[in-house]
Amino acid sequence: MHTGKQDAGKSPVPENMMPKLIDAHTHVQFKEFDQDRNEVIKRALDERIWLVNAGANKDWSLKAVELAEKYPFGVWATVGLHPDDTEKFDYSFYKNLATKEKVVAIGECGLDYYRIEPEDQKTKDAQKEIFTEQIRLANEIKKPLVIHCRQAFEDLIEILESNKKLLNNPPGIIHFFTGSPKDAERLLEIGFNFTFGGLVTYNRDFDEIIRKIPLERIMLETDAPFVSPEPFRRKRNEPLYVEKVAEKISEIKNVSFEEVCEKTTANTIDIFNLKEYN
Repeated sequence: MHTGKQDAGKSPVPENMMPKLIDAHTHVQFKEFDQDRNEVIKRALDERIWLVNAGANKDWSLKAVELAEKYPFGVWATVGLHPDDTEKFDYSFYKNLATKEKVVAIGECGLDYYRIEPEDQKTKDAQKEIFTEQIRLANEIKKPLVIHCRQAFEDLIEILESNKKLLNNPPGIIHFFTGSPKDAERLLEIGFNFTFGGLVTYNRDFDEIIRKIPLERIMLETDAPFVSPEPFRRKRNEPLYVEKVAEKISEIKNVSFEEVCEKTTANTIDIFNLKEYN
C-alpha cells in the first residue's frame, strides 16, 4: 500500500473534524456540481463526512486530483478509466497521476456489459484488456482497485482470479455491488470489500447479501450525483446523504448506527491507507 508521509508543515486533522463517516465513492468533480461544489463539500466536512472522488477518464481523474489537493484533509481522489468510456487507456498518464499523494486507488475500472449487445465480443474484449492494464497499474504502484461491474460478474471474477498474483493485499473494493450472493462469496474469497449506496435504501433485493457480508468488509458510498437515497430520490445526490445509507445498513444488519459508522469508516481508512491522516 501507499506509504508516503504527509508533506512537511501539513496541519494534522483537528480532533473535531475526524471522520464520522466516509463517502468512499462519489463524483463531486462532475459538472452537476459546477454551481455549488465548494458548498457541497463544506456541508459534508462540517458533518465530519469525508469523501473520495472517483475518476472515470483522464479529464475526470485529473479534476478529482485537483479538487482533492485544495483540501488539507477529508477529500481524496481515485484515478482510472471507466469501462463505458471509449478513450484509449494511457498507462503513463494514469501512472503519473496515481503517484500523487491525494490519490488513494486505481479506478473506477472494470467491466460493464449493460449497454452493449451480448454478441459484441470486440467491445467486451477491449474492456477486458483495459481492465487488466489497470490491475497491472494498481500492482505496480501498490494502491487498491475501485471496481465497477454491471452485468459482467462472471467475466470480471475470471479476470481477477487469473490475475490473482497481481492483486494487492487488500485488493480493493467492488463499488455499488449488484451481483448475486454467489458473486459476493467468490469476491469475498479473493479479498475484496464492497460499497453500498442509495439503492439499498429503497430496493430490498440486496438485503440478504448485506446481512451475509461481514460489516468489516462493507464501506459506504453515494455515487453522487447519481442514485440518491430515500428521502432524496429524484434529486441530485451528494456526499452528505451517505448518512442515510449508514442508517439503512444499520437497520438491515440489526446493529447500531454508531457501529456502522465506526466500522465502515475504519474499513475505508484501512483500504485506502488513510492512517497517516487519522
